[in-house]
Amino acid sequence: MGPAAAWQAATMILVGLTGGIGSGKSTVSALLIERGAVVIDADAITRELQAPGAPLLATLAARFGDGIIASDGSLDRAALAAIAFADDDALKDLNKIVHPAVGAEINARVLAERATDHVVVMDIPLLAENPREGLQAAIVVDVPQDVQVQRLVAFRGFDESDARARMARQATREQRLQIATYVVDNSGSLAELVPQIDALWEQLRVLPQLPEDWEFPVPPAKEPKDPAPVPTPALD
Repeated sequence: MGPAAAWQAATMILVGLTGGIGSGKSTVSALLIERGAVVIDADAITRELQAPGAPLLATLAARFGDGIIASDGSLDRAALAAIAFADDDALKDLNKIVHPAVGAEINARVLAERATDHVVVMDIPLLAENPREGLQAAIVVDVPQDVQVQRLVAFRGFDESDARARMARQATREQRLQIATYVVDNSGSLAELVPQIDALWEQLRVLPQLPEDWEFPVPPAKEPKDPAPVPTPALD
C-alpha cells in the first residue's frame, strides 16, 4: 500500500463517462450532477489549465507560436487546430504538452474525493482510446453518427466535412460500446433522456464502494500511436 492509501479509507464509487463529439455527454453529466454526482470533467480541466496567464498556455505558445494566442490572451483554438491537424509531429507534441498536465489535475481531484461516499464520475472524452484502470463502471453516451454530424453542424457551427473529420479522429461508435458497462441512448429528446439517467443513477448508487486499500492507478506516459488521442478541448 502506498503512502496515499495509508492515511485514509476509500469509500467512494468511481465511474467513467464518455461519448463521441456531439453525443450530448455534457447534458448527461449535468443531469448526473443534479442527482448528486461529483463530476471531474477532463474538458473543463483542460480549459482551466489553458486559461490566460496559465503556465500551460505559455508552453503551448512556445511550441506553436504566439499566433495561437488571441488578442485577449486566451487560446485561439482554431489557430492551434490549424497547426496540429496539419502535422502529425505537431499533434504528438500537443499531446505531450497537454496530457500530463491534465492527467495530474484529474488524479489530484479524484484523490481529494477518495474518502467520501460520493459517486465520482470521471468525464473523459477519450476513455475508449485511453482506458483507465480502477473504474467500477464505464458509462457511454451513444448516438448514431448522423446525429453527431447534425448536432455539430446545427449547434457548433461545423461544416459537415469538418464534423466528420473530427469524429474520425476519435474512437468509433463500436469501440466505445465495447467498453460500456452502461449505455445511455441520447439520440432523442431531453424528455426521453431523463428517465434513463434516473435509472442509471439508481444503479450507480448501489455499486460496491472502493476498498480501503484502493490506490488510483496513474496511466503511464506513452507516445501517441497516431493522431486519434488529441485532447478535444484543446482544439474544439
